[in-house]
Amino acid sequence: MGKKCYILIPFCLLVVLIMSISADAQSDLSNVKEHPQKQNSKEALQLPESLVRFTTHTSLDIPYPEDGVRGIYVTGNSAGGQRFDSLVNLVSTTDLNAMVIDIKEDHGYLTYRPEEDSPYYDISKNYIGDIEGLMKRLEEENIYPIARIVVFKDTELAEKKPEWSFLEDDKVWKNNRNEAFVNPFLKEVWEYNVDIAKKAAELGFKEIQFDYVRFPEGFERRDEELRYDVGDYSGGDGDQIQKRVQAVTDFVAFSREELAKYDVDVSVDIFGYAATIKEAPGIGQNFSKISENVDVISSMIYPSHWTPYFNIDKPDLYPYELTKEYAKVENEVLGALDNPPISRPWIQDFTASWLGQGNYIPYGVEEVEAQIRALNEQGISEFLLWNAGNSYTEGVNYKP
Repeated sequence: MGKKCYILIPFCLLVVLIMSISADAQSDLSNVKEHPQKQNSKEALQLPESLVRFTTHTSLDIPYPEDGVRGIYVTGNSAGGQRFDSLVNLVSTTDLNAMVIDIKEDHGYLTYRPEEDSPYYDISKNYIGDIEGLMKRLEEENIYPIARIVVFKDTELAEKKPEWSFLEDDKVWKNNRNEAFVNPFLKEVWEYNVDIAKKAAELGFKEIQFDYVRFPEGFERRDEELRYDVGDYSGGDGDQIQKRVQAVTDFVAFSREELAKYDVDVSVDIFGYAATIKEAPGIGQNFSKISENVDVISSMIYPSHWTPYFNIDKPDLYPYELTKEYAKVENEVLGALDNPPISRPWIQDFTASWLGQGNYIPYGVEEVEAQIRALNEQGISEFLLWNAGNSYTEGVNYKP
């Protein structure tokens, strides 16, 4: 595809509204029938242009850690609940120094309440009751704040705005987890998410981390069965795989350009295996092309999530070996780029008991430290810990 043409918005305008929406969408592609379309009684609002509000921009004095980011994942519930104090204590009393906090979570909801006249108020939850107080606390504790924004997995938006999603028999397609995706081909979806990212930057977050920057898994198996708009990507010489890759890459480039004036870094979460292949054909992720357009690349390299790979039959049993072999491959791929981003992988701090007896081991101090050590030995000093319940292993040496 050729380069896309983006509209730059004048600096001085205020943010207006967005949308309400109607009902239909898509989702992660597992072999499953889509669910019936939900009805929404609200009138559909119109998504406004993404406008910049410099008057409300908050500048917090939280510098980038000199020895690199070492962070934990924090849900909206944890950030706004009693658990937050213990997580702050964990970071403050160890060599951790950062938090990745859900701002737009996996269902598509904001995790805090914006002002009532905000176009995003109706998709917000009051998980974080005092977002300004939260940011001030992070500044006081010198904890580097990263805003996680889930992009194309968005059941809420898909159900309200079916024309921005993927349809099967005129209904929103969903996967076997009852999740829907919105369409990466559409610039309206890009703007919706980048506008939310701008508001996170205004709150004082120093980095915007985009997750689910892809088409649903297995999309290539349903590409011709689903009905969806390809926007500006119709026609041309590229095949469907390359059009998906181009759309995902263009979204990342667009996001970085739009957020440049906010003085925030842009990072993307990506499947670890994407670094080991030319490109993931169904989901549109090309590791090198995405890496060329971000400040930080965060591969999800949890040992439990690999099938036999790197000549390791049961990867979850070998956290050090799996992480080391992955890091070697990533270093080679990033080393071929003219201006590579910071590598900051997601590593595993949870036990994958669902793999079944003989295929997993309990993860604790030894296993977490093994992954960190393997990264360090390959020259990668930054990492993020994932535990969906935010229950992290105590006693870990984060600089082994």
